[in-house]
Amino acid sequence: MTKNNDIKVQILKTIATLITTAFALTAGLAWNTAIQAIITALFKSDSAIIGLLVYAIIVTMIAVLATVFIGRALGKVGIELDEKE
Repeated sequence: MTKNNDIKVQILKTIATLITTAFALTAGLAWNTAIQAIITALFKSDSAIIGLLVYAIIVTMIAVLATVFIGRALGKVGIELDEKE
């Protein structure tokens, strides 16, 4: 490949990554709103702090479980998340 083609490929990869990330962020924000609405409906208390704490704990647990699951799945195909040089 020529240097010009290498630059075009890198630009296309970067644009694809940015678009994918934008969609992931949008989906994450949609789930954020949905989970907050569920927590609000389940905990109909006057204290918003309790609802926010429950929400934070649930989101943290989901994030930890997802990270472990993804790490194990990648490990099965030989990809390490902690690449040490």
